[in-house]
Amino acid sequence: MTTQPPMHVQMPTRMPMPMPVFQEYEPAGDCVCLGCVQRRRALARARAIPLRDGGHPAARGARRALVLATAAGVVLGGGSSAVLAATPRPPVPGPVKLDDPGSPQGDRAPLHGPKAKPVGAPGAPAAPGALKRLDRTTIINRAKLWLEAEVPYSMSEYWSDGYRQDCSGYVSMVWNLGTNEWTGSLDKFATKITKEELLPGDMLLFHNPADPNKGSHVVIFGGWVDETRTHYIAYEQTQPNTRKLATPYGYWSNATKYVPYRFNGVTGGIVPEDPAGGAKPGTSTVFPGAGKFGPGADNEYVKQLGKMLIDRGGRRFYPKGAASKWTDADRLATQAFQQAQGWTGADADGLPGAQTWRLLVENQGDDIRPTEAGAPGPGGVRDYPGASVFRPGSSHAAIEALGRRLVSRGFGKHYTSRPGRRWSEADRRNVEAFQRAQGWRGAQADGYPDPETWRRLFA
Repeated sequence: MTTQPPMHVQMPTRMPMPMPVFQEYEPAGDCVCLGCVQRRRALARARAIPLRDGGHPAARGARRALVLATAAGVVLGGGSSAVLAATPRPPVPGPVKLDDPGSPQGDRAPLHGPKAKPVGAPGAPAAPGALKRLDRTTIINRAKLWLEAEVPYSMSEYWSDGYRQDCSGYVSMVWNLGTNEWTGSLDKFATKITKEELLPGDMLLFHNPADPNKGSHVVIFGGWVDETRTHYIAYEQTQPNTRKLATPYGYWSNATKYVPYRFNGVTGGIVPEDPAGGAKPGTSTVFPGAGKFGPGADNEYVKQLGKMLIDRGGRRFYPKGAASKWTDADRLATQAFQQAQGWTGADADGLPGAQTWRLLVENQGDDIRPTEAGAPGPGGVRDYPGASVFRPGSSHAAIEALGRRLVSRGFGKHYTSRPGRRWSEADRRNVEAFQRAQGWRGAQADGYPDPETWRRLFA
């Protein structure tokens, strides 16, 4: 009888159960979504409970969660190995990039007083005839109020004027709507236009109806950077606070979805020309027509223009006073006045239009700026000082004039303090941003100003 070798039974090996990973989620401080609100409340209650078991509350919570997860694995698996899939938590929100709009969008709401008490009801969108009438200069000046105050971005806080401190609240304030609108309602107060029709005070709106918390944003158009019309000056409310910045058309992201609109209450910028006039030369309050100005023009309207420009800060252009014959002094003075309003490109070509004439006659808008300190020349434009001035370690008055000009054109975001006389990396990066706005790349956008950069910057 042959003895069979004993059978060896191989028992299944118990595999160690994977440990679920638990990640603490810190809710955004000003987010009003249901998840963040509940999470903040839960954290507040947890911090108020006395420590009974000893140790850090987060550590105890993690231990309890681990014990529960292990027990659940054993029970559900009947003693065999089981994998417990932890429910993934939302990712911790990271810092918002400066070139992206703040995501959260508020809803329609009344104005709020200093203690967040409603001082008005939103009601239905006002009819065009009921809107407060504003000219373009007033709209831009209102946009500058928050810019100068450096109002911080928030979708739940309200500034002292009662408007919500997010992008749509900012446009509601700029247009003086009397209510806090949102990206889904601002178009009710405006008319859709084309890119070619954009003027300072209009808006560019992107509303994402599928998810207004992702991508929806709105900015105030402040004028084209130059004749290429690839970049414009955007006044906007975004992280960390109100800013004015040269921006690619239509925006940094979702560029093709930004739609131009014109406020239905705007009164200036589209006044029809009246070549016939109607008033006596020298006293006309009606724009006489573009044909009265420019090379070869010789009439009393040119003299009236010169006198008005002298009164608005342009005396340096007229050492011998205003005259009836059109000269380059008239063009430079007119251009300086137009640029003082924040206009660029074709809107600041030195030839008066109906809007320029109206602002001068009615003594509205901003006066011509004085010349840059240490920067003489027609219109305050300094002659190009040479490439050697703009090198590391160099100190020169032209560097300070350059910096101040960059800031005024909306290219000063790399400065942490006021521009100075010593060349710095902040100067170079701001010049590079301006050069790129011209469509230049490579060696043409190295951040060091050449004669063409200088001409365009001060033109």
